[in-house]
Amino acid sequence: MLEALFESSRTTKRIISLIYDTVAIVTAFYAAAFLRLGTFNSQFLDKDVTVIAITLVVSLAVFIRMGMYRAILRYMSTPAMLTIVGCVFISALVLATASFLTQSRLPRSIPFIYLTIALLLIGAPRLMVRSVIMMLNRRSVDLKEPVIVYGAGYTGHQLTLALQGSQYKPVAFVDDNPALHRTVVANIKVYSPKMIEALIRTHRVSKVLLALGSTPNSRRAQVIKRLESLAISVQTVPAIPDILSGKARIEHIKDVEIEDLLGRDPVSSQPELMAANITDKVVMVTGAGGSIGSELCRQIIQHRPRAIVLFELNEFSLYQIERELQETSEFRTNHINLYSILGSVQKEHRVETIMRSFGVQTVYHAAAYKHVPLVEHNIVEGVRNNVYGTWYTAEAAIRAGVESFVLVSTDKAVRPTNIMGASKRLAELVLQGLAKRQNTTIFSMVRFGNVLGSSGSVVPLFREQIKNGGPVTVTHPEMVRYFMTIPEAAKLVIQAGAIGTGGDVFVLDMGEPVKIVDLATRMIHLSGLEIKDEDRPNGDIEIEFTGLRPGEKLYEELLIGSNVSGTQHPGILRAEEHHLSWEETKNLLDDLDVACHAYQCDRVKQLLVEAPTDYKASMLISDSVWRQKQNTGKLRVVN
Repeated sequence: MLEALFESSRTTKRIISLIYDTVAIVTAFYAAAFLRLGTFNSQFLDKDVTVIAITLVVSLAVFIRMGMYRAILRYMSTPAMLTIVGCVFISALVLATASFLTQSRLPRSIPFIYLTIALLLIGAPRLMVRSVIMMLNRRSVDLKEPVIVYGAGYTGHQLTLALQGSQYKPVAFVDDNPALHRTVVANIKVYSPKMIEALIRTHRVSKVLLALGSTPNSRRAQVIKRLESLAISVQTVPAIPDILSGKARIEHIKDVEIEDLLGRDPVSSQPELMAANITDKVVMVTGAGGSIGSELCRQIIQHRPRAIVLFELNEFSLYQIERELQETSEFRTNHINLYSILGSVQKEHRVETIMRSFGVQTVYHAAAYKHVPLVEHNIVEGVRNNVYGTWYTAEAAIRAGVESFVLVSTDKAVRPTNIMGASKRLAELVLQGLAKRQNTTIFSMVRFGNVLGSSGSVVPLFREQIKNGGPVTVTHPEMVRYFMTIPEAAKLVIQAGAIGTGGDVFVLDMGEPVKIVDLATRMIHLSGLEIKDEDRPNGDIEIEFTGLRPGEKLYEELLIGSNVSGTQHPGILRAEEHHLSWEETKNLLDDLDVACHAYQCDRVKQLLVEAPTDYKASMLISDSVWRQKQNTGKLRVVN
């Protein structure tokens, strides 16, 4: 029954407390009078009902006003107890004042006796209830999962408070600051990181929660690396900006972000470059529902464009990004016009009509097929979308008077070994040729590596495989890749476009390349699991090497040559690379168009090899339709 009372509603508890305090105040008054007079003289006390009534009403009003009934008993702290003392002291003062004003014959010592008794009757039961609740809680705490909190600063302190009532029980703080060692924060002792292994054994801890606040990624990576060898699950609290903005709560524990593993701090943005081609302009994003396109939209809307035209082939992706943007504060407060348009970049006339209708001034062309194996199996459509889609959109932009056109390219365009990379390099050549042919539209290309969390990223795949018990599939033990977060890549794309003067190929500072097998290993360890291999047959997760897929290569590059120069942004470089005249480019596009219409995949590959793309094609043609055609000889081409 006692536990049921503790679990009743807050309103019920407040009513019970109010009734109890009413009885306690009256009881304290009569008890004080009895102790002072030695008897209950009803004739004497009946004349002082007014005093009792005034004391009771004013005291309860003060109790309510000072928040005595807002305090939660199980979390009652020293300030709350001091509030009770202050309230009772005011009640005794009210009693003395009321006695004086009503010319009561009460002895002057009664208010002092009343103060002592009221403190016992009002304060002591609350302390007793708090002790009982804490004793009951200890039973359930023993069933909670013990965790170590890494970081004893403000974030760590707030985290331990937020975890009260959760399934976790913080048993120790660990912090790198020697000044905090052996101190106590939120009733939890702070230890040196050197003690973490002993703490794990002593408390049988299976999880460490990172509460590092706004610590730079480079420093976070050092902490995480220290924890990797312990084969203990490591999770983190949301970023402070997300907590402050209301996007997340501090108790929303999540897996360690991959950017924390990479240890790479984002390149800073320059506000004037971010705003140059966006603020008070009409901006169009092709492929607006994709991973890069949608992030471009999120960044663009923060810089107050006059309008955003979202152009997307996939209906559901377009609906998602439209709804997300409409819910942003920037959209609501700045009255930005938002237009969601379904369509394909291969429809040149429709694209031009859209640009003219809305008066588009800036285009970010993110529409592309970028999944390497899928494009290898769909060669013709991959080329038509990536090459001709870019060409048609660019021609439409020229005729519509667009000021700036930025192509989102890829590091796979450098000495490509696959159709996707070769098609993106040819798209770059098309824009370089158009930049020489006219001066109406400034064309720029931005080349970067893998982005974390994109539709083709290995990170979500690894997480899912680890969650399912493995194996984790890696194509090759020597494969390395550059990585960058999607928001950082989008910001650099926008800034690079503002730097462009016409036909520029920009490459982004991607940091150091990362070995994919090392990334998989770290993710397994930080999930609290062991690698399973010949040396550790009793491990948890096995890493399985599946071999390179069609068109994949071990290493990605960002530059074709060594001729590179800096720009006004330290994270953006300008590459000086060979390109064709527009006449040569047009002849190549015409020949490629004929081969695509005839579904001659061998001819398509040959033309890409002969073009200055540095395409290193394999002899194998993986296109599914082409292979079926070769097997049956019955394919009928329809132009």
